[in-house]
Amino acid sequence: MARNEPIQEPAAGPLVAFRYASYRLFWIGNAFSNIGIWALMAGRLWLMHQLTDSPLMLGLVTFAGLGPILLLSMWGGVVADRVNRMRLVVTTRALFAFTALLTGVLAATGIIEPWQLIAISLANGVLLSFDIPCRQAIIPNLVPRQHLMNAVVLQSLLMSGSTVIGPFLFAPLVNALGIEGVFFFVGAMYVGTVVMFALVDPQPHIGDRKRTMPWSDLAEGFAYMRGSTTIISLVALGILAGIFGSSFSTLLPVFADDVLSGGVETYGNLLLAGGVGGLGGTLFLILFGRLKDSAVLQVATGLTYGIGLLLFSQITYLPASLSFILVVGAASTAFGTVNNTLLQSIVHDEFRGRVMSIHQLGWGSSAIGGLLMGSLAEAVNAPFALSVSGVAVALGATALTMSAMKGRRMRRNQEVAGER
Repeated sequence: MARNEPIQEPAAGPLVAFRYASYRLFWIGNAFSNIGIWALMAGRLWLMHQLTDSPLMLGLVTFAGLGPILLLSMWGGVVADRVNRMRLVVTTRALFAFTALLTGVLAATGIIEPWQLIAISLANGVLLSFDIPCRQAIIPNLVPRQHLMNAVVLQSLLMSGSTVIGPFLFAPLVNALGIEGVFFFVGAMYVGTVVMFALVDPQPHIGDRKRTMPWSDLAEGFAYMRGSTTIISLVALGILAGIFGSSFSTLLPVFADDVLSGGVETYGNLLLAGGVGGLGGTLFLILFGRLKDSAVLQVATGLTYGIGLLLFSQITYLPASLSFILVVGAASTAFGTVNNTLLQSIVHDEFRGRVMSIHQLGWGSSAIGGLLMGSLAEAVNAPFALSVSGVAVALGATALTMSAMKGRRMRRNQEVAGER
């Protein structure tokens, strides 16, 4: 197992978190994982589009894949605070590899049906409910607190980087091996994740051996959150982005095929543009992002995110669409990273698993958003659905960030008053 302590305390820098061995292994494992999960979600949507040609079915497969997070992620947080987090994520990633390979076999044999794809997506959603809180809670134990912003941003770099690599490979994989080749590729990526995670020293990631009942732990987590307006507002920001922001990817196959009159290449190009934008947003945060500037960044990226979605929804010219989806990718990645960093920086470690699991309701709420966007697109059209999303993100992000910062100032004033 890799030891996490560097020979000496490293100086600050844009890659300072990489000085810690356990963080490096965790980062490499997550590199495989993020490429895999990106390709999995894109592959599921394109496969469902091929099987049904229905925006509503795209919404249903998104709902199945992320809906369980709404019900189970809080329990995943309770588990994360009670068990060995590293060993749990090794198990969940191995099961992801199995379900991806199963989907590939079903598609390759020609017996895949929409209900089977939804059922497998549902199983993946259950796994994510326990996997995500554990992975989020592991990061602060891999580096000192002063390097947490760098560690979180470098993790975000993985997501944005995978959305560049994935689209670059997606269309060639589909054209060369068929859609089943995407799922075999995903399975291989998850196997790589399991190998890397198994090498990380599991000792710093053991939750408290509690004698209390899980119900009590969950209630304790809610009570902790209820005492902080800042935490509640930051979690609400994540949920807002999940419902009205992240769900835009559900409709990208419709925009590629119907609005822009393209096909799998156009779909891949849209995804690639969003990925390049996300990478750019992450690199900006690596070079210039500071914790003290987080409030300004949260408002600026929220406004850009919403306005970008609104403008993209009204364009039918591919080069212009690619430009705006690039802006959306940059803003959405930066928005999520800043939101995550703000929350991680104020949560006490004994509550981290439970709070981060509730924060993951933001990603889980993409299930509701996907279903909502699919239904609106089916009833009216895809551009109308996405324009509603853009307005909601721009207005809601501004209001909730202001609320979060007001709560943070009030808390600091109370702490200062208590010290006098």
